[in-house]
Amino acid sequence: MSSAQADPTRRLYIKLLIGSGLFGLFALPLGAVDAQVSDMLIDDFSNPGLLSKLGTRWRGVSDQVMGGVSEATVGHDTIDSRPCLRLSGDVRLENNGGFIQAALDLALSGENLDASDYAGLRLVVRGNGERYSVHFRTPDNIRPWQSYRAHFTVGPNWETIYLPFSAFVPYRLEAPLDITRLRRIGLVAIGRAFAADLMVSELSFYR
Repeated sequence: MSSAQADPTRRLYIKLLIGSGLFGLFALPLGAVDAQVSDMLIDDFSNPGLLSKLGTRWRGVSDQVMGGVSEATVGHDTIDSRPCLRLSGDVRLENNGGFIQAALDLALSGENLDASDYAGLRLVVRGNGERYSVHFRTPDNIRPWQSYRAHFTVGPNWETIYLPFSAFVPYRLEAPLDITRLRRIGLVAIGRAFAADLMVSELSFYR
């Protein structure tokens, strides 16, 4: 006779869990429930072609679009068995330049993404000890140099960084960040001459 059959109290407890739908919930690893219920995954970089979970594709952009000479490499890599996006290159200030970035449209066909159910952005990252930025764009950004910016510094070990939406500051515009109309996100090395090397293995909106 099994222990479940020998213990009427245990049998009743299991029936209650199954009947309430909680049995499968408790069987999930701790953290998996939170990730499924609370977060919106933008990308885990499992696609070698850098097609995001939103159906849009990452692309590299540099100040060469405005006459600068910075060089950006945006590619797929695997570091410590983690698939990741890797942004690398030399940021240079000549010709009024000074940035490289990996950019992603947050919705198809120029539409907007409403992130008002979330508190901010979570990144799992590693780097080379330099300061990097995350830029959001919305329809309020009518000039190419306008954005909403938050910054972080990351070293050679994988770290989880939380950037609340309140940390994003308007750059060269007055309108506050409207998280109901997010259009694009950029992972950016900007503002000074340095060698960039940033790796991102997960990007999500968190509650």
